[in-house]
Amino acid sequence: MSFVPIGSFLKCCEMRATRAAKNCLRAALWLITAGMPMAAFPADAPPPVETPATARPALAFAEIAAEALRSNAEIQAALKEKQAAQHRIAPAGALDDPMLEAGVLNLPTDTLRLDREDMTMKMIGLSQRFPYSGKRELRRNIAARDAESVSHGFRETVNRVLREIKIAYYDLALTVETQRLTGKNRALLGQLLKVTESRYAVGLSTQADVLKAQTQFTKMLDELLRLDRERAMTEAEIGRSLARHGDYSSVLPALPAPDDTPFVLDALEKTALQQRPQLLALQSIIVRNERALDLARKGSLPDFDVKLSYGQRDNSPTGMKRSDLVTFTVAMNLPVWGETKTEPRIAEAQAMRGQTLDMLRAQQHDIRAKLHHQIVAAQQNLKSLRLYERDILPAARLTLEAALAAYQVNRVDFMGLLDNQVSVFNFEIGSATALVGYHKALAEIEFLTGKLAEDALGPVADAGDKP
Repeated sequence: MSFVPIGSFLKCCEMRATRAAKNCLRAALWLITAGMPMAAFPADAPPPVETPATARPALAFAEIAAEALRSNAEIQAALKEKQAAQHRIAPAGALDDPMLEAGVLNLPTDTLRLDREDMTMKMIGLSQRFPYSGKRELRRNIAARDAESVSHGFRETVNRVLREIKIAYYDLALTVETQRLTGKNRALLGQLLKVTESRYAVGLSTQADVLKAQTQFTKMLDELLRLDRERAMTEAEIGRSLARHGDYSSVLPALPAPDDTPFVLDALEKTALQQRPQLLALQSIIVRNERALDLARKGSLPDFDVKLSYGQRDNSPTGMKRSDLVTFTVAMNLPVWGETKTEPRIAEAQAMRGQTLDMLRAQQHDIRAKLHHQIVAAQQNLKSLRLYERDILPAARLTLEAALAAYQVNRVDFMGLLDNQVSVFNFEIGSATALVGYHKALAEIEFLTGKLAEDALGPVADAGDKP
């Protein structure tokens, strides 16, 4: 598309001859109809919209997601929590430290001599507590399920953070596209303003037409200022999620074409049950609470303390040799306080298991409802987009061309022409909004099914999340 100078056109518009002015106006209106930009913008116009030659390369969401995994503070904190939980598994099933004891037994107080009494000896002993069979394994299993739920929590954090970034990414895409469309529409309004001023100079338009065109032209500038502010805020939000400092303007979104593949609610719900980290974490907690219930029931079974000691005795004062002694004992606790100690723990474990089951069912119902809502939103936005592309925008552009042709012969007033131009602009914004709305609904579906975390981290089994 070449730039067409309007200097000669403006000069001819200033001619007093009505016939010559009409010819010049027809030429200018033909340029507007063809969508050819003017040679220069007015002094108060914002910078031109980025052209393909000067635009920055678009940044795909996959690149942003990879950067978020490396630098997002919330994800890194969840990763550290996951690593800490993994390190708690082995200690949970380990034995208590053995006890070493040493001393003197049966020392007479009157002489304090080690060789006076036969029962006096120097003793060293070692004792170890052994929980009842199965308790250690249950404790280790509880810690393993805790670590598994924390690992799923880490994936849910990734899932949620990427969803927030993706929504902001698409909001930024809409803002950038709206800026482009607003800049293009303002340029066309600038051309219409020049035409209207020229027509007013030769008595073919009213002052109200000129004022209306100037108002619309200035209103577009205010809209561009609002979009600049909105873009800066959205870029800063994405930059915060990526832990960036300083300039955030390097994020230029790219919108993929919509996919006409239909959504199947039952299939998506099945996928969510299989890979949504939040649901998997609740399932791990259910198993954890079942193991805790088993451990509480084993509270009525005793633990054992095994002790081995060696006693060294000195020879008697008469020189008679005394043999050393070895002692081996087994002690166990007596769980006699079951009513006040064991039974409440069993009741607590049963309540916790029931609570988690109810939470899981509630989350499953909630996810199904939200999936249905987002599927409807995606389908409606896709239908709106296709309607804009196939029917509304082509018809609106033809109507604008017809209005421009009628305006040349004074069969349509300026207000009618301006309304048609604004309608085309609004329909273009509506088309972009529908496209972004479709992608945002798709992002919500990916979040609800856990696809964002799976794409970023891989499947659960391959990610090493299960202990």
